[in-house]
Amino acid sequence: MKLNIGVLGLGKSGIAAANLAIKLGYNVFASDIKEIKIKKLNKKIIKEFGCHSDRILSSDIIIKSPGINLNIPILKKARKKNIKIISELAFSLKNSKCKKVIAVTGTNGKTTTTDLISKIIKAVYEDSIISGNIGYPLSDKALQTTKNTLITIELSSYQLEDTPHFKPNIAILLNISPDHLEHHKTINAYIKAKEKILINQKSRDFAIINYDDKICRKISKKTKAKVIFFSKSYIKNGIFYNNGNIIIHVKGKNVVIKPNINIIGMHNIENILAATAASYVLGIDPLIIEKVISKYKGMKHRIEFVRTLNGVNYYNDSKSTNINSTKVALESFSKNILLIMGGRDKGNAYTSIKELIKQRVKSIFLIGEASSKIKKDLNDYTTFIDCGNIEHAVKQIFKTAVRGDTVLLSPACASFDQFKNFEERGEVFKKAVLSLDT
Repeated sequence: MKLNIGVLGLGKSGIAAANLAIKLGYNVFASDIKEIKIKKLNKKIIKEFGCHSDRILSSDIIIKSPGINLNIPILKKARKKNIKIISELAFSLKNSKCKKVIAVTGTNGKTTTTDLISKIIKAVYEDSIISGNIGYPLSDKALQTTKNTLITIELSSYQLEDTPHFKPNIAILLNISPDHLEHHKTINAYIKAKEKILINQKSRDFAIINYDDKICRKISKKTKAKVIFFSKSYIKNGIFYNNGNIIIHVKGKNVVIKPNINIIGMHNIENILAATAASYVLGIDPLIIEKVISKYKGMKHRIEFVRTLNGVNYYNDSKSTNINSTKVALESFSKNILLIMGGRDKGNAYTSIKELIKQRVKSIFLIGEASSKIKKDLNDYTTFIDCGNIEHAVKQIFKTAVRGDTVLLSPACASFDQFKNFEERGEVFKKAVLSLDT
């Protein structure tokens, strides 16, 4: 008898999971609360839009998309009926074959670190894929994996929260600061979700952890894996940065690599250290690691240089969807910043960046829903210009910027009030900047 699979939420991961379930020969019913049109869903899938009806309660297993709260009414009913509720990650891993899984999480830096690890691995292993929040959902490629496949996967707190039995061969924990509190409600709940990346690991596994982050260092005690710390300054055992060099003190060996680093900011040094650690424990030659890092130019929308116009530099940091990521962006420039902030608020106070604002920011150009809250929290530290949207902000900045200024889109907010995602927000900013005339 065929299993009945229910898929709740038809974002990228939900669509991929539903299509995978069909390929595996299951009966599939998919439900999304929104009225949307989807082209990539297998025609054999029965679907509904605009509601979550009780029809999904006929499922043997429900695959829940990340971000859907476990306590919505339909899932409460499902639990009462003892229907198994799993994540797309759990479902795809169960149906994948692979040599090793390298998993990356943290509040900031996940995508850059995951991308860099994947590029280093690709330089050595042809059979490797990159998945998760970057690339494509693992369900899209699950049936193509073999016993030799290396999977590098970026994971959010949402995905980890829904996958309590996850056990990667190499877990990377970059940093933790308050984020997604509109979903998790408390910082402790958010931390609990993040620590699931390493609590099921065994002694043969590796946990690569940021020594400079107190929360990460505390969590490191919860894993049975071999812990390798990385740090921006000297540590006795682990991997650290020293005057442009990366020093590896692991397994009694002392290795030095001297890459030419092309991406801005000390936060990116941390990302490079983490990627180096993961690649090194995989057995990749340090010279190959050095070569790939030296070629690496970073990711779009992450302190991405756009252009210089009339002596003013423009940077797109649309990926800064929380306050801490805006903090590290501000720390990457010393002064004369014209900052574009705003979007959908995520439940945090903006006061944590007040000293950086006071020291480095000439004016804040406000966009989106959170404008009034940002102004209230930072009112004593700089001047504000209400702009409403990015296009208007860029025009206002063009009128006022002088040679030596740095224009930085680093919103500290989600993008969903005005855009589909942070990528669209970044592209709109770049288009506006590139359309400016001298």
